[in-house]
Amino acid sequence: MNILKEFSLKPYNTFGINVSAEYFAAFSTINELKELINYNPHTNSNKFILGGGSNILFTKNVGGLVLKNELKGIELIKEDTHYLYVKAAGGENWHQFVLHCIKHNYAGMENLSLIPGNVGASPMQNIGAYGVEIKDVFESLEALNRQDQSIHTFSTNDCEFGYRDSIFKRKYKDQFVILNVTFRLNKVPAFNTSYGAIEQELEKMHVKELSIQSISQAVINIRSSKLPDPKIIGNAGSFFKNPTVLLKQFKSLQNTYPNMPHYINDNTHVKIPAAWLIEQCGWKGFKKNDAGVHAHQPLVLVNYGNASGEEIYDLSEEILQSVKNKFAIELEREVNII
Repeated sequence: MNILKEFSLKPYNTFGINVSAEYFAAFSTINELKELINYNPHTNSNKFILGGGSNILFTKNVGGLVLKNELKGIELIKEDTHYLYVKAAGGENWHQFVLHCIKHNYAGMENLSLIPGNVGASPMQNIGAYGVEIKDVFESLEALNRQDQSIHTFSTNDCEFGYRDSIFKRKYKDQFVILNVTFRLNKVPAFNTSYGAIEQELEKMHVKELSIQSISQAVINIRSSKLPDPKIIGNAGSFFKNPTVLLKQFKSLQNTYPNMPHYINDNTHVKIPAAWLIEQCGWKGFKKNDAGVHAHQPLVLVNYGNASGEEIYDLSEEILQSVKNKFAIELEREVNII
């Protein structure tokens, strides 16, 4: 075991927050993970599992032992008449895994291109984009119980997927380490181009014949034009979830804001874009010291250089309060606060 002390986590979180881990180690095998979970450097036995660092805001140094997931491997484990079942280790980079699937004509992942982070975090967050969520392509996952080091298999139902949510963020928070995820992908593509600006981007690309490759490239183009690259400007993508309100409340708001964008969830609920709410409160392009709101996408909070996690968190608090005051809607953070 190679355990490092007072280790900087700045390169390991996409916000680029300069905090340190009291102890730090990486694991690339399940046996290494088990050894590290059992290792107690002192009375603080806290173990924090770190993936791609793309959905985290560090507001302080991390006590105990930070464990970096570097489990690797992608394999086609079986296939049937309609589907291909592909297993990916938790430490694989998500976008590179999506590109692997597209290269091999495994359909279903194309709308999830260019999402930052690792495979292991994808079911925790039930990541989604452009009309597709993990639950739509999910088959199962294997996870290590941190208490007794037993390995459990979780089905779709076991995971209790919700909007940017799963059982691993609630009942089983900090109890399991996701080792690998198996995805059920299509042999024959079922193209999904109705969400967002995909169709317009495909037209701009002069695509004559739809393919998973062209849809992936369209999504990459759109995300690249709207979202800042974390390698250039520190960020964790969408900081807030899109809120869902009762139809009655939406109708009342619509009287005041007739142009309010919305998506009908069901007969009683409506989803409203958090970006629109934030922009209406005047936050788009806001900057205070090095903490700010992105100029093109108000859903994204950014670190322009040396912002602290506390500064970004405080900014998010101000945004939450202003949206609540103006619209009587409580936004919820999508990013995990540490």
